[in-house]
Amino acid sequence: MKLSGGVEWALHCCVVLTAADEPVPAARLAELHDVSGSYLAKQLQALSRADLVRSVQGKAGGYVLTRSPELITVLDVVTAIDGPQPAFVCTEIRKRGPLAAPEEACTRPCPISRAMSAADAAWRATLRAITVADLAAGVNDDYGPETMAGISTWLSAPGSPSL
Repeated sequence: MKLSGGVEWALHCCVVLTAADEPVPAARLAELHDVSGSYLAKQLQALSRADLVRSVQGKAGGYVLTRSPELITVLDVVTAIDGPQPAFVCTEIRKRGPLAAPEEACTRPCPISRAMSAADAAWRATLRAITVADLAAGVNDDYGPETMAGISTWLSAPGSPSL
């Protein structure tokens, strides 16, 4: 399964928002990540539709997380951006061709479908167990505690673009 690139950008934005003391304009997030503002806006809109972030209007407006980062999972973000559908969808190939299995022999999913469903469930369980707070802590673990503090300082620097 291949996730869209939007998932990575959305996760980075969520992690950055954990360091923000005030709403962060989309343009500021785009600048931080050196990505097109219009592209990032699509990801932020998807996060907003999923109620993971909300837009605050006004001069000091921008985006904020809707709840504590400990309550937003990686799976929440993946689902917001790429949807809830499973990675594998069985098309019942076993019922096709010259040696097709008869309908009455196909009362349960085939071994391939069962294996793929189990793998999808395990993948989702892993992503459900990791929160945005865990990711932010990992940034500090990897790069030092000053990293997220530095992001916070950069975000609140004067002259930040507005929404």
